[in-house]
Amino acid sequence: MKFLFVHQNFPGQYRHLAAYLAANPQHQVVFITQRSEGELPGVRKIVYRPHRARSHTVHHYLRETESAVINAQSIARIALDLKRTGFVPDVMLGHNGWGEIWYLKEVFPDSPLLGYFEFFYRLTGADVGFDPSEPVAFDDGPRLRTKNLGNYLALDTVDAGLCPTQWQKSGYPSGYQDKLNVVHDGIDTRIVYPKPDATLTLAQAGLSLSRGDEIVTYIARNLEPYRGFPSFMRSLPAILAARPHAQILIVGGDEVSYGKRLPPGQTYRQQLLAELGDELDSRRVHFLGKVAYPTFLTILQLSRVHVYLTYPFVLSWSMLEAMAAGCLLVASNTAPVKEVVRDGENGWLVDFFSPSEIADQVIEGLKAGPQGFAALRRNARQTVIDRYDLNAVCLPAQIELLEHLRQRG
Repeated sequence: MKFLFVHQNFPGQYRHLAAYLAANPQHQVVFITQRSEGELPGVRKIVYRPHRARSHTVHHYLRETESAVINAQSIARIALDLKRTGFVPDVMLGHNGWGEIWYLKEVFPDSPLLGYFEFFYRLTGADVGFDPSEPVAFDDGPRLRTKNLGNYLALDTVDAGLCPTQWQKSGYPSGYQDKLNVVHDGIDTRIVYPKPDATLTLAQAGLSLSRGDEIVTYIARNLEPYRGFPSFMRSLPAILAARPHAQILIVGGDEVSYGKRLPPGQTYRQQLLAELGDELDSRRVHFLGKVAYPTFLTILQLSRVHVYLTYPFVLSWSMLEAMAAGCLLVASNTAPVKEVVRDGENGWLVDFFSPSEIADQVIEGLKAGPQGFAALRRNARQTVIDRYDLNAVCLPAQIELLEHLRQRG
C-alpha cells in the first residue's frame, strides 16, 4: 500500500504511525513537510517551502488563512509531481492546522483522506474568555468565526477526521461530529515508566538529584499563560518556604506557542521573576529550557510532584507522559484535564488561578516522601495503559481506521 503523510513539523503526531507503516516492506510511505531535520527509516521525506510570504495588506482576520492557502498550493504542486511519477496513495493523512491538506483531493480524488483536527475556535467554553483578566471584545467573535474557515474547508474535504480527545472533538459543529473519530496519538509506556534509580546532574547548579530528593517539576513547550506558568510561579514562594529542601525543575522555552505575545525582547519568565523578586530562592529554582527527550523522561522519573496546568485547550502529551511515569500529578480543574484525571483517584485537581491551592497540594505531596500516595501514582499510570497506550490501544485503533478508509475508498 501507498501512504501519503502531510505535516509541516515532521513527524508531528505521525511519528509512531508513519514508522510502523514504513517498517512493512510492502508499503511505500511519503511524507511532505517544511522541516528538514529528522528522518524515519523507510519514509521518503519531501521538504517544501511556501512559494511566497503572505501579503502585508490582507485583512488581519485572514492572515492565517492566506498563509494556509499558500501552503495548500505548495502541497498540491508536490502531489501533482508525485502523481506524474505514478505514486497514487491508497490513504492520505494530514494535519489540518496549516491548510496543507485542503487541495489534496483535487489531485487524488479517489484516495481517502484522514484529517487531524486539534481545535475548533469558539467564543465561549474554551480558551477565549477563560482568563478574567483578559475580557472578551466584540472583535473576538467575528475574528474567531473567520479563523474557522480552515476548519470548515477541511471538514468538508476529508473523508474522515481524527481528534486526540473527546473534549477536543466536542468543540466541533454537530453537523460534522459523525466524521470525527477520537483516537489519541498514544504514549509508549514501554519507554515512559517509573524508574526508582533515576538520577540527574545539574552541572551549573552543582547538584546531583535522585528519587530521594524533594523535586517539583513543571513542563511545557513554552513558559506562558496558556499552560498556567504565572500561577505555577506564584505558587513557588509558599512551596519553597514550607519545604526548605525542595528543588524546582522547570522545562520549557521562552517563546509563545499560544495566546498573547509580549513586546519583542520580553518573556513571561522575565515578568514573573521580576514580580516575585526575593520571594524566590534562585538556588532552588532551575530553568532548564528545552531538553532532549531522554532528559525529559528522567526529569519525570525523578519528580515527587508534577504540576500540569492548562487553559481549556489542546491537552499536552506531557501530562499523559507524567502519569505514565508514575508521577503524583497536581493538575488544573479544566475540561481537557478532567477527561483524564479523577480528583483523588489518579491525581489531584486544583483551581487554575489559585497559586495557594496549587502550593497546598504540592506541599502535601512533598511531605509524603518518595513513596507517598502510591495508589494515586499507580492509578495514574494504569489510566494511561488502559486508555492511551501506544502499542495496545492507540496504534491498533489508528491502523483499523486506515484499513476502514482504504476499503471504503
